[in-house]
Amino acid sequence: MRFDAAVLRSYGSPFSVEEVVLDAGPAEGEILVRIAGCGMCRTDLAVRRSAGRSPLPAVLGHEGAGVVVETGGPDTGLSTGDHVVLGFDSCGHCRTCLSAAPAYCDSFASLNLFGGRTEHAARFRDVAGGELAPRWFGQSSFAGYAMVPARNAVRVDASLPVELLGPLGCGFLTGAGAVLNSFGVGPGDTLAVFGAGAVGLAAVMAATAAGAVTVAVDRFPERLALAERFGAVALRAGSSGLADRIRDRTDGGAQYALDTTGSAPLINDALRALRPTGHLGLVARLRSALPLEPGSLDRGRRISHICEGDAVPRLFVPRLTGLWQAGRFPFDQLIRTYPLTDINEAERDCEAGRVVKPVLIP
Repeated sequence: MRFDAAVLRSYGSPFSVEEVVLDAGPAEGEILVRIAGCGMCRTDLAVRRSAGRSPLPAVLGHEGAGVVVETGGPDTGLSTGDHVVLGFDSCGHCRTCLSAAPAYCDSFASLNLFGGRTEHAARFRDVAGGELAPRWFGQSSFAGYAMVPARNAVRVDASLPVELLGPLGCGFLTGAGAVLNSFGVGPGDTLAVFGAGAVGLAAVMAATAAGAVTVAVDRFPERLALAERFGAVALRAGSSGLADRIRDRTDGGAQYALDTTGSAPLINDALRALRPTGHLGLVARLRSALPLEPGSLDRGRRISHICEGDAVPRLFVPRLTGLWQAGRFPFDQLIRTYPLTDINEAERDCEAGRVVKPVLIP
């Protein structure tokens, strides 16, 4: 079959929307999904800075959602016509997968970031016959269709706006999962969120839904206004005495802090803003060594990396859609849709902070 996809051919070039070819239908354990919408995540854009580790040419995109059009046999647990949200890839049989921690799969990096599944890789190519890199995050969903391991798909209610649901598989799942899964935030808890982008604002919404007191820190006034709309106290990044002001607003210090920026100064501010035994979670990939100020980890404070919100997508995505239906997780207010043909405009808007979550519509 032939369909349009956004292909990245070099690390410095724009995306090109072109026809691609899929030579075979689903193998055992796979499903073919017609993509209704795919979120653009900063992890997609980070391929440009991967120093050659992510193979090109490739079709990126890992926040896809759509409709199943074909299955690779009865053992997929899915049927033609099912609406699905697509999540990250995992092997399903390593120790961490078997411990219900698929985000820490032993093969996470190779399956999602650095090549993808190599089985049947040659069936995906451009119209000139050139091979495209194996599936990005098990999906490659900047495209009209995606061939996906059924393990990575979450069936959702067909009455939901499927074209908007893709970011629940990664960005929104990461922020909300950090709050509800990793931290276990509950009523009256205190949380500081550093970075009010898609992940940070999802964390703010989840914390508000859980009844927590939340402070959001960002440098963009428009994003701070969104954080306030979703129930947070807004503070400008870079202002003096930031940690002291967070402590003032959280009754002596936040119990939890989430950094989505990867900024060493903000990470140190986050640690200073914690109360004793407080927990700081990092979701952004650090690009350099992280110097910690003396005493920042004293009195039981701790720091950890959180991947994909510690979520099991088949359990957590329905929880998020349920919160949305109840009016308590309004993720749709963060989305702006673009035709797939406008992918380069979406990338520019994302990098400039003009949009929180672009969603591409094939």
